[in-house]
Amino acid sequence: MSLFDLRRIGGRIGAEVMGVDLSSELSDAVFRQIHDAFLEHKVLFFRDQDITDAHQLAFAARFGPLTAPHPMMRTIDGTPQVIPVDGEDQRADHWHTDVSFTTAPSLGTSLRSVVLPPYGGDTMVANAAAGYRDLPAELRAIADGLWAVHTNHAEQPRLGTERGEKVREAFLARRFEAAHPVVRVHPESGEPSLFLGGFAQWLVGMTPRESRPIIDVLQSYVRRPENTARWSWRPGDVLIFDNRATQHYAVNDYDRHQRVLHRVSVDGDVPVGLDGKRSYALREGE
Repeated sequence: MSLFDLRRIGGRIGAEVMGVDLSSELSDAVFRQIHDAFLEHKVLFFRDQDITDAHQLAFAARFGPLTAPHPMMRTIDGTPQVIPVDGEDQRADHWHTDVSFTTAPSLGTSLRSVVLPPYGGDTMVANAAAGYRDLPAELRAIADGLWAVHTNHAEQPRLGTERGEKVREAFLARRFEAAHPVVRVHPESGEPSLFLGGFAQWLVGMTPRESRPIIDVLQSYVRRPENTARWSWRPGDVLIFDNRATQHYAVNDYDRHQRVLHRVSVDGDVPVGLDGKRSYALREGE
């Protein structure tokens, strides 16, 4: 028996959870159903939540140990697990998976609305497992054997502001590179997905120039409209997505208005490919 209601956002990704109060301590039975929905729908949305950073931390911690601190981004004073995602700092208007340039990218990311612009600023999430399923058999056979190098020295847009430049410099001050299988096997569901995104810059054994057309073709299947969910933020909104099977994109269409979300991430494991081989580091913050 379901202990809350679910409203699917789309046919392939996303569901809104209704009837759950994240300011309360969730029972084990309720959380098991939330976790099952998380694996199935890849991203869960919660409306009308009156919660604090502490509540958000407690909820995210049910999925696993929390990440603290982020290797480059600033955090809330006294709460290193909370990152203020502020449009004055940077705008992640590119498809990516959080910290995929590390050997063990995060399991999942929770976002909570704090300050919203009068228009725009939606978040889009794409189902990378559906993207893999959509591949023609011939292209899937190629993808199955590929590995990609992910680095933080990639797709860091310039805001043209002094504060934005300082954040960008801090993000690029240390260089991370990790080699991951292009097709990753989900550690819980066993589902394969395309593990790419904007931090994937070249394929192992190829030059960046040789790699780019292949990466772009594979990426095009992940970000097909039918494989994406788009969320328009309202006060009190919370979401959590599975970084092991998704990519996301922050829509940069709110001009110079303020937009602040609080982000909490859950530690992940080392990705594994179809052949059982594990990701490995090339550079770790040099």
